Amino acid sequence: MIRTQALRVFVTVADCGTLRDAAKTLGRTDSAISMTLKQLESDLGAPLFETDRKHTLTPLGIEVNKLAQDLLREYDRSIERIIALAEGREGVLRIAAVPSVAAQLLPPVLSAMLADHPGVRIELLDTDSASVHTLVETGVVELGIGGKPEAKAGLIFVSLFNDPFRLVCRKDHPLTRLARPLTRQDLQEHRLISNKSTTGYSGFGAEAPDRVSAISARNVISLLALVRAGAGATILPALATRSIDEELCALELHDPMALRTVGFVLRRGGISSPICAAFQDRLVSLIQTTDMTR
Repeated sequence: MIRTQALRVFVTVADCGTLRDAAKTLGRTDSAISMTLKQLESDLGAPLFETDRKHTLTPLGIEVNKLAQDLLREYDRSIERIIALAEGREGVLRIAAVPSVAAQLLPPVLSAMLADHPGVRIELLDTDSASVHTLVETGVVELGIGGKPEAKAGLIFVSLFNDPFRLVCRKDHPLTRLARPLTRQDLQEHRLISNKSTTGYSGFGAEAPDRVSAISARNVISLLALVRAGAGATILPALATRSIDEELCALELHDPMALRTVGFVLRRGGISSPICAAFQDRLVSLIQTTDMTR
């Protein structure tokens, strides 16, 4: 079997013209270089040099030299890429995140990642928590950021922060006049537009057992447009209300359980790639220095 190192020795000798100069270049002894060349010629079954002085290549040696140089260049490039992947300087990072996190927290983190790791490509999918869980579990994405999944053997959840729910309504909505956190009873006589954000929480909103919503929307843009048009109020995580327009307001709810826990969603038993681990560290640092309750 012809070894890559033997081809590198041959190419170096052909380039230097003497065993001694090649030995100095490679940091090996003359005898070691000579033995490597003899073994290579034995494996090929034909000489690569016209004489023992290694000045002139045989016709076979000329062709082998060209092919070996191409092979070694490609080999070196591949090794460089492997090292870059291992160090997190190259690669593809696929993330699924709930829209509020994707819009409010990820832009500065991803921008900094691309500045420090120009060889990295990032694919971001924004969707609801249930879809985030599915995308991670099926391996479509490496990392998810969203609500806590149901107990599943295939997923693990690492909590990042608690995001309280807020009632989003127009500024002329009757509930804005209460000037205090809203109770469940306060909401009883008002139309609420349901959405996926409060799934799993039955204290407020259309998902409450005794309420049936006349309208629902999945996309936040459509949801806010309905609120703006006077179709009703809705309940969203506080993070999703940071960029609402001046016509709307977000009112506090009087319930310590009216919140969602946001965290990393990962496949159980999986090992995060270096670039994914670096991204997680950056996001955690951002959250630690950000007031997540405002």
